[in-house]
Amino acid sequence: MEDKFEIGGEASAAAGPIGRTAKASTDAQLQAQILSYSRAKGLFAGLSLSGVVISPDNDANQALYAHDAKEILTGTVRPPVVVPPATKPFQQAVARYAR
Repeated sequence: MEDKFEIGGEASAAAGPIGRTAKASTDAQLQAQILSYSRAKGLFAGLSLSGVVISPDNDANQALYAHDAKEILTGTVRPPVVVPPATKPFQQAVARYAR
């Protein structure tokens, strides 16, 4: 229901039989700490930066459901909520695998 942002980086180097890799990642509030460490063999050096933004598409939710996702998920929408026919395959898949 809210935007999510994550940023991370990775540095690695290997020369001969000894190499090390370190990786760190966190969210925008710097609360999630994801760390990893590994060893490698060979000849390699690299650096990687990554970032992800996940945000709801409120315009699409409004067009499909006639309500925002926050209204639907928090229960502020009173029945009857009309379920769009376009979502029927998704509902069937969730029902099949949720058992």
